[in-house]
Amino acid sequence: MTMKSNYDLTIEYMFEQLPMFTRIGDAAYKADLNNTLALSEALGNPHLKFKSIHVAGTNGKGSCSNMLAAILQTAGYKTGLYTSPHIVDFRERIRINRSEIDEQSVVDFIAKHKQLIEEIQPSFFEITVAMAFDYFATQGVDIAVVEVGLGGSLDSTNIIVPEISVITNISFDHMSLLGQNLPQIAEQKAGIIKDHVPVVIGESQLELKDIFLGKAIKHKSQLFYADAIYETLDGEIEDGKLHLKLLNKSLMLSHDIILDLVGNYQYKNCKTVLTTVDVLRRNGWNITEQHIMTALSQVKKITGFKGRFDIVKHEPIVVLDGSHNEAGLTEVFNQVKSMNYDRLFIILAVAKDKELSKVLKIFPTDAYYLFTQADIPRALPYIELQVIGLDAKLEGEGCPTMKEALDAAFKLTTPNDLILVTGSFYTLKDAYAYLNLMK
Repeated sequence: MTMKSNYDLTIEYMFEQLPMFTRIGDAAYKADLNNTLALSEALGNPHLKFKSIHVAGTNGKGSCSNMLAAILQTAGYKTGLYTSPHIVDFRERIRINRSEIDEQSVVDFIAKHKQLIEEIQPSFFEITVAMAFDYFATQGVDIAVVEVGLGGSLDSTNIIVPEISVITNISFDHMSLLGQNLPQIAEQKAGIIKDHVPVVIGESQLELKDIFLGKAIKHKSQLFYADAIYETLDGEIEDGKLHLKLLNKSLMLSHDIILDLVGNYQYKNCKTVLTTVDVLRRNGWNITEQHIMTALSQVKKITGFKGRFDIVKHEPIVVLDGSHNEAGLTEVFNQVKSMNYDRLFIILAVAKDKELSKVLKIFPTDAYYLFTQADIPRALPYIELQVIGLDAKLEGEGCPTMKEALDAAFKLTTPNDLILVTGSFYTLKDAYAYLNLMK
């Protein structure tokens, strides 16, 4: 029997002892910042010791965070990156210049603060945020890109006062916690807007403009809409990369960008990122056009980013994408429709708290489905998913594990087919492991 390492035991403790959204869903969400503030106070308020960019939004915040981190790192800044969830290893959540936090630092942090943790009883996410901020402060980062976990105003990350607040877009997700309509969800996400801190909104949504404008006026924050500043002139996928031409409408300057993230939704994310960089440059950050072009052409290599329309195999084409809400999945299926293949196979696993009735309506009925489940307690059992899928006219078969689903898919496909693995980021860990693409 293999002995577990101190790191494995520490992660086990975090997963089992601390309320974790992955495991128990909404019950892990703390509707205030009290625990985070108490932790931060005990740690000497590390969040005040580094500069940051705060990134919220329903979809695209992970892509934007990784693109911004890649650009800042390429420009020579020691750059922290905090994202969630992880796909393979917990340490993916906390990085500096591509390197994940080392195992010993995770072990030492939990061991040193175990009494504090047991007194405060924070959630898994709260203690992870505290660990990230402590690590960034200790390591002396020049700036950290911090992705919101869920919502905005009550998210554990919302104790920082950033250089810029970024909100990518607003659509339906986590409605039981954030609100039943878009204005309610927008109010939550707009909660990251701070006094005198510029805010970049990725997408203009008419019904939400008054909310963002009101918040910006209240906080005396400059407000920038990325899609009002940048226009897409052209775009195509070539040699596994997205080739984009964007026009800055205020300056009448065009940008030719080669991006190694190929999802069509990256058109929108690129506008958000470029607008954010424009604001950073105006505020004294030394970022050149060459830094931007170099970084965007190799985001995955620079930050280790994965799980967003990641084409990991050809013949058959295999795409891994963690999209899990209506807006994100719509973008994925639009992209799939534009690709050349004979037959489409979709390996699907979802969390049990998803509103499947809305989401499944957008799934293509001409695909063959392999219904499976992620190896987490919050996973919807594959048999239940299969029954719901068949009711929605999605034909296919049930597979107890991702390995069995991929085995079945490869037996059924020819080299000209396409396999899409989607429905949850937690689904992807076993897919990457199967395909030996963890790193």
